[in-house]
Amino acid sequence: MKIRYLHTMVRVEDLDKTMAFFRLLGLEETRRIDNDKGRFTLVFMAPPGQHECPVELTYNWDGDDGLPSDSRHFGHLAYRVENIYQMCQKLMDAGVTINRPPRDGHMAFVRSPDNVSIELLQEGEHLPPQEPWASMENTGHW
Repeated sequence: MKIRYLHTMVRVEDLDKTMAFFRLLGLEETRRIDNDKGRFTLVFMAPPGQHECPVELTYNWDGDDGLPSDSRHFGHLAYRVENIYQMCQKLMDAGVTINRPPRDGHMAFVRSPDNVSIELLQEGEHLPPQEPWASMENTGHW
């Protein structure tokens, strides 16, 4: 039997805010479904040229009392980035907390506005340690 990855779904509290966060990571909207009868919107976002690897953002129009609780029960989303220091700086400049800084030049964790844990991994070899990342403490959990 064959199996094929389709997507990862996360429930979101504020669709616009969450989409803005994923745009900061470099993802783009690839598909949208507005379901009037079910009163929800599904937005699929993926890296450019990688539409086969989307994250599905599920927004319930009438709210969701379970959000923004800790959504780590499913683990995390992971994205490989060209330069982890530049990506973390871009996110930090936009007000995103770097929960686990890339002290090793290889791995960092941040959280989306809906508390979804996002792992960022450096493409290729680890970058040499550099400040402010090398001495930056963890914030919260990931």
